[in-house]
Amino acid sequence: QERLVESGGDLVQPGGSLRLSCVASRITFGQYNIAWYRQAPGKEREEVATIAWNGPTNYADSVKGRFTISRDNDKNTVYLQMNELKPEDTAVYYCNAIFFKNSKYNYWGQGTQVTVSS
Repeated sequence: QERLVESGGDLVQPGGSLRLSCVASRITFGQYNIAWYRQAPGKEREEVATIAWNGPTNYADSVKGRFTISRDNDKNTVYLQMNELKPEDTAVYYCNAIFFKNSKYNYWGQGTQVTVSS
């Protein structure tokens, strides 16, 4: 069974940092485009950052310059380094993997809670 497991969510003060991890299993990780999404209470899920199977990255305007997405294909892991956190970054963060050749192979993790509050 293909699986994505996120971790690293926590309660942090404004201005703080967190690093989220997403570990994949039973997929050819290096052939998947990976994205981090987030969903705050009462809001729609939004794309935060993406990293393509071959490396290019993209960020939502709201996190550009504060968040960094990276991947380690040897560890089947993608990371989201989040700096200068703001209360509006509070959300459940989800990892999504899509096979670069066929988007029908599309997997989600269960999410990890990030709360930014003093």
